[in-house]
Parts: sequence; structure tokens; C-alpha cells
Amino acid sequence: METINVLHDQIIEKKNDIVKNWYLIKEGSVIQKFDYSEIRLEKDSIIGIHEKDIFMCDYIAAEDTVLVPFNCTTVKELKEVLNKREDLRGVFLRSAILQRHNMLCLYSEWYDKARQFHMFVEKIYDDYKTFCNRFKVEEKSFGKMEHFKPLQMRHRAEAWEVNNSISIVKKYLGVYLELMEMDDSLTIGVIMETSAQMRRFALGIGEMEAYLSYNKDILVSESQNDIFRLYFDMAVTAYAKKHNIDSISEKIESINRFVSKFDIYNKRMINRRFNEYKNYDFTGEGAAESKYARIEMDITAVDGVTHILQYAGYNDSEVELIATDIEKYRDLPDKQSGESDVYALRKKITKQFYEIYYRAFMRSVNDDNSLTPVVEMFLNFGFMDISFVGEEHAKALYDLTAHLDVCESEHIFTIYSWLKAIYNGEKEPSKNEFDMNYPAYLADQRRMANITEAEFKEYMDDPEKKVEFEINSMFASVNRATYGKITTFCPILCEYDLINSIDKMLITAERIENAVNEVRKVDFSAFYREITYSDPAHGINTERIMKEVLPDIILMPNAGSRVMMWQETAGVKTDSPARFMFPMFTSVDLDDMMLEVIGRYRWEICRKVQGVHWNDVREKSLTAEFCTYIQFYRNNHDLSAEAKEKIKNSLARAKNNYREVFVRDYISWIKFESKGSFRLNKFSREILISYCPFVKTIRDELKTNPLYQSALTRFDNECAKKLQRYNSVYDKYTKAGGEIGTELKDNLLFYSM
Repeated sequence: METINVLHDQIIEKKNDIVKNWYLIKEGSVIQKFDYSEIRLEKDSIIGIHEKDIFMCDYIAAEDTVLVPFNCTTVKELKEVLNKREDLRGVFLRSAILQRHNMLCLYSEWYDKARQFHMFVEKIYDDYKTFCNRFKVEEKSFGKMEHFKPLQMRHRAEAWEVNNSISIVKKYLGVYLELMEMDDSLTIGVIMETSAQMRRFALGIGEMEAYLSYNKDILVSESQNDIFRLYFDMAVTAYAKKHNIDSISEKIESINRFVSKFDIYNKRMINRRFNEYKNYDFTGEGAAESKYARIEMDITAVDGVTHILQYAGYNDSEVELIATDIEKYRDLPDKQSGESDVYALRKKITKQFYEIYYRAFMRSVNDDNSLTPVVEMFLNFGFMDISFVGEEHAKALYDLTAHLDVCESEHIFTIYSWLKAIYNGEKEPSKNEFDMNYPAYLADQRRMANITEAEFKEYMDDPEKKVEFEINSMFASVNRATYGKITTFCPILCEYDLINSIDKMLITAERIENAVNEVRKVDFSAFYREITYSDPAHGINTERIMKEVLPDIILMPNAGSRVMMWQETAGVKTDSPARFMFPMFTSVDLDDMMLEVIGRYRWEICRKVQGVHWNDVREKSLTAEFCTYIQFYRNNHDLSAEAKEKIKNSLARAKNNYREVFVRDYISWIKFESKGSFRLNKFSREILISYCPFVKTIRDELKTNPLYQSALTRFDNECAKKLQRYNSVYDKYTKAGGEIGTELKDNLLFYSM
């Protein structure tokens, strides 16, 4: 029986990794980690039992641990494991029942927290209004309460499920397990049923954590635009009017006690904020209101254009000149007019926008404390003034600045966080429109004598120059392209593009990850690359293995309709992430956008890997075979007249761009062919089976269909041969003292998926 030894704190599986195995904990324990909570999995627990396709949680060794991996991701595989290992039937059953119960306990805990949070916020805010009336203090506007709603659960645990689990675990576990072990159908049924329930409970926990994370700032926040501030200011004003403020202080203390029970808050921030109140000198001279580090503003009363320009360091005369152009554009009866004077004004403002952006960005990174919500709205959304987007949208954008973490993750960035990553040296600048990276661009500038040799060397490591290059090349180009309407593009966010509410159009990290994962569940190899593995000391000089490399995704500050595959790799290395660009807001179906960009990526990564042979059919590849198929379709006697007409129309729609014809076929492949709904001819289908294969569970379902059977059987046979070869290589490697690490294991699993 194969075992895996993992050290304390070692990551076993990460959220958003593809589920390839279940793991039985033979010794030790593992932490199943959600965003804000965790479950400790003890000996005999099963990692992955509730996961499907993509891991929803991180799994980290709580101590030195021994794991036993099993291929149990399908009912068929689970049945095979239990038939081979009768001793595991009781272990798997018991673990399924107990892990479901532990998951339900955590679910119930978060359900109570979410319910209590909503009730507490509503009550404490109502009390604030009552206190304002009692102490004759003017009630301050607090827009966040307009959007604060109770949680509407999509993934619920029903009361009967809770009661059923308690009865089984607390009263009848032994009897229940004995009964369920008597029959294969009962055993498998219970394990799969509890697995499906746990998956729903885990999704529910994620919903509740996300709800509390998004709304936590309403009570106490780093930005200080919160209910705590309302009470603080009320206390200062009431004290100045000679009122006893003990009742207000008690309310503030109740907020402190309440938030301290939640792990979603930064404890240092909480202590700092409440200590400020405790230590505040109400008797001090001029104590008219509390002091806050961040500038809060009434968005409806701010001249956004002037505020942003002054922040960016423009003098009064420059502010007036630029503001005049922007106001002229704002007052146009038709901002999207094609007339020459309107086009010229849009072009002028576009140039000014990126100059303003660069100056505002540089000030923000050099003086982080100076950043105001309006400037954040500009840097992240392209907001310039309330008059462009309307009051309702402006307020929603203002609130969103406190929750921008919902648009960011390990591989997902707003344009502002992306530029900061470049400035901090965490990412390298993107290529420009002429496919030149930053070093190549500088070399070209040196060649044309635009910069000296000394400047070339200086600029190579200059973070400001790197940011300037990224803004003027990638950002300016992609912002226009992702907007969709290139001829009428202006980077200022406008109301006519916001055809729905901000929250419905916003592309969050979660939405993107879900869209990516929906494709990975079907096209498992989408982001896998061949890389070189070498360990000469143990007999492997050069071995080509498969590694998954997820793309970096950058959100452009516009309300757009297009998606861009800007780079297939970040640099020369083949295992560096691709770069996909999406609009920040869209009304287009995100799943369709993701399919389109992954289709283009599939084509372009093949071109990069194949180099000059990308369309040479003697060097078999996706692009070479597809180009040959399209190029000679008219003379292909095996294609029907109807199929030829369809290819002709596809070429016409794609303006004879073979890549775009492939993208259309790829979309049909994932959306329809994976479900057995035929859209492609046999030549396109066979190319896609070979280079964009479905995951094994889908392949097994489609094998019964004669249209797929031959090609899928051939593909599976090729995978089996490669597995056999790799197993042989790995045997020699381990005998020579080599250790089968994660990369080598993942390579084997790739050919099993």
C-alpha cells in the first residue's frame, strides 16, 4: 500500500487544485481550511471525500502525517477500491458519517454567526438613530445600510439533515454502520450521499464566510467609515452639549464585545480603534469630533475631477485646462458620436487620462496614507466624477472601494494591484502592442538613440519606468480592447455603459475562478504545459513532464464586453503564467468569455511551443493539424457539402483567421460536444479529442457513441502507454535513490485524468 509522508505545515492540496485523489489519514492529522475557519481531520479521516473536480479548501498537515492516496473520484473507482480492500469499508463509512457531522457543526456555527450579525447590525444602527434623537445630535448619513441585507442562502442545510446526523452519531452509529456494510449498494450509496451533502454544506459555509467578510466593515473597518465612527462622533458631540455619555460608551463596548467573537476581523485594528475611543480626551480643547487617518467624504458633494487632478499634482492652471476638456466631454449630447470633433476630444481626453493615472499612481505608492476613496475609484474603476456615472452608481463604487479584496486572489488582480505588483518587482511588465517585452523595448529605444547606454542600464531596474511602460503599452491598449467598442472608447467610466447594477456587473475573483474551473472540469489539460525535469544524480538527465500553470487575470477599469488573451506566457520560461485581461464590469456571460479566451490561449500556447513549425503538419500539433484541415477543406472528399458550407461561413465570420475558427469550434466542443450534442464535423472533432481531451469521466460516457468511440479509445490507449513508460522510468529512478516528488506524481496523475 503506497503511503505519502508529509511534514508539519506542508500543503497537501490547495484550493482550486484539480481533484486527482482522495487521501486516507493513516497517522497524524490535517487541517481542512476554509477562508476563515477550519476543521481538524484526525486519523482515518478522508481528505477529498466531499470534493468534486476542483478542491474547495486547502489541506495542510497539522503535524507530521502519513497519507494513503486512493483513486476514488468516481463511483466506479470507489467501488474498485472497496472491493480490493474489504477492511476499508467500515473505515470509509465511519469517516463519511463523522466528517459530515463535523461539517454540519461548522455550518451551524456560521449560520448562527451570520444571523446574529445581521440582527446585531440592524439593532445597533436603530439604536444609533434613537440616541441621536435623545441627545439632540444630528443623524449622519450612512449609505452602507441602504445595501445591507440578510443573507440569502443558495446552499442550505435543512433541519432534518442536522437532526438525522445527530441521531446517527450520538445514538445509533454502531448499528447504522453494521447495517450499511451489509450491501455494496448501501455502502457506496451512503458514502456518495454524505459526500454530496458535505459538498453542499461546504459551499454554504463559503457563502456565509463571504457574506460576513463583505459586510464586516459596516461595524468596524480600517477605512473608518462604519457604525463605530457614528457612535464615536455622536459621543463627542453629545459630551460637548453636556450630556452624560455612559449609555453611548456602553453601546460602543457592546460593538467591541460582538466583533471580538468573530475571526473575520483584524484584531490589531479592532484594538487600535477601540483604544482610540477609550483614550480620547473629551474635555480637551477643540474636541469637536474624533480624528481619523483616512479622509472620508460625501461622494455626492465632491468635485471628482478637481480632486483627482489635485491629488495627481497638477497646479491650478493645469487643473482648469484639463477639467474644461473633461466637462466639455461630459456635456456632449452624444458621447459616442462618430463626428470628427467628438472623436478628437475623446482622443485628447484618453491621452490625458493615462497621464493623470500615472501621476496619481506614483503618488499613491509613495504616500499610501494620502489615498482617498475617490482616487481609489479612479485607479480601480476609471471613475472621474459623479456626473458621469450617476449618484446611485457612484455610491455603489464608493462602497466597493472598501471591498476590493473580492476582486483579487493569487492570480487575479485589479489594474491598480497589478501595477503595484510591477512596481514592487513581483511581476514583470507585459509586452506592448508590437510583441516587445520591456528589455526589448529599451533595447529598441537605445538603438534609435532615444535613450543612452547609461539610461538603458538605469531603466532596466527602474520601477517607475516599468510602470510607465505598462500603462502606456499594455494598459492603454487593453483597456480600449476589452471595452469592446474601440472607435467610441473613452477611459472615463460612464453611466450608459453601466446597464445593470454595480454588484451584478462586477467581475469578482470568485466568479472568475468558478468560470475557469468550469472549463477545467471538462478540458482538464487546458493549462498544462510540458516542462523539463532533470535529476542526473539519480538517472534522469532530461524528462518531459506535464505541469499545470494557471494564468494571471487582470481586470481593466471599464464596463466592457470583450476579453483578451494578451500573453501566452509571462516571459521566456514555458512554465510562467499566461495573462488574460477582462473588463472590471460586464453584462456579457462570464462563462462564455472564459471559453473564448481559453480557446485563444490554447492556440497561442501551441504556436509558442512549436515556434516556426506551428503550421507545419510534419510536426504534429493542434495548430498544424487544424491549419491543414481548414486550408484544404474544399478538396476533402470526406466532408459533406453541408460541412464545407459551414466551414466557409465560419471563415467568413472570422475574416479568414484560422485561430478564430478554432475558437468557435473549441466553444462548441466544451459547451455541447462534451454533453454528447454534436456540433462539429469528424475532422475537427478528432483534432480536439487529440489536443483538448475531455476528462476521463466524460470520455467514458461518450465512448458508447460510435462518433467518439474510435478516437477516444485511441487517446486512452496512448495515455496508457505513456503511463506504462513513466512507471518504468520512475521505478529505475527510485531504485537509483531518487524521490518521487509532487511534480512527478502530478505528471502520472495527468495521464490518469
